[in-house]
Amino acid sequence: MPRELEELASQAFEELDKISDPKELETWQIRYLGKKSPLMQLLHSLATLPLEERRITGGRANEIKKALETGLGKRREALKEAQIAVSLQRESLDISLPGQPIPLGRLHPITQILKEICDIFVGMGFQVVEGPEVEWDYYNFEALNIPKDHPARDMMATLWIDFELETGDREMLLRTHTSPMQIRVMEKLRPPIRVIVPGRVYRHEATDATHESMFHQVEGLAVDRNITLADLKGTLFEFARCLFGSERQARFRCDYFPFVEPGVEMAIDCIVCKGAGCRLCGGSGWIEILGAGMVHPDVLRRVNIDPEVYTGFAFGMGVERIPMLRYGIDDIRLFYSNDLRFLKQF
Repeated sequence: MPRELEELASQAFEELDKISDPKELETWQIRYLGKKSPLMQLLHSLATLPLEERRITGGRANEIKKALETGLGKRREALKEAQIAVSLQRESLDISLPGQPIPLGRLHPITQILKEICDIFVGMGFQVVEGPEVEWDYYNFEALNIPKDHPARDMMATLWIDFELETGDREMLLRTHTSPMQIRVMEKLRPPIRVIVPGRVYRHEATDATHESMFHQVEGLAVDRNITLADLKGTLFEFARCLFGSERQARFRCDYFPFVEPGVEMAIDCIVCKGAGCRLCGGSGWIEILGAGMVHPDVLRRVNIDPEVYTGFAFGMGVERIPMLRYGIDDIRLFYSNDLRFLKQF
């Protein structure tokens, strides 16, 4: 039996040295160390041997078993290292190659235009303020000379919110313009006042290429002693030239807004045809960009500012219209479609 053990050990080690595949190694383990292997069967049959022979044979069998297990572990590690070496050779990393570029985010085109508009007016001494998008009827309409029966309410398709307080029913809405901040600012501040109010506004209307139910406006307000229409025109002339180019021409024509008197609309010469007339400007050579006027005396009285002492001007513009004119965009819905092919151009 000792001779059989030595032959078995010699054969096992000889095969182990030739193994180069993990699957072959598993087969070898089953063959020489498995429950049905000759070595394990020999160990189970020791009980049939005489005591002295059992001691000698059992000791040698255990030594061979431990040697085979040790050899198995070393061979397994050697095969793992060989696999790692082959893998590294196949998948070698060239650290001299440039890394993958990380795409950078950018500001939305509307945010870019809002920032540009604010920067222009801040350079003229205006302060940027923001207000609530959910507004009271009083601030959105009544305090701006638009009572409940005023026809000007029909110009703004309003999204109403019912809100009841213990003192009675009061109507709330999603603001239809940024003009309510005129009242809120003048309630808190005393002249001189120079503010602009950028923000989102909402209208309950059908969406098409030139209309959205949510869009952006910038409201401007200046109140002080001896402010005239000439101050309004000079401020807006400078704004138009900063935003659209120093060669821009501007035109003012009478218009109506309940909270200003007199009211005007401001237009610039067409960016495409330079005033000659084209499809963009409807052949007129001019494109309207904002409405403005002198703050109505009744609006000043509501916030306890004496219109005999102070005067002021206000203006408001739709923000989406400006990049549409500047970049020739023909559909306002593109700004909110989340199409990266469109947004990456700005």
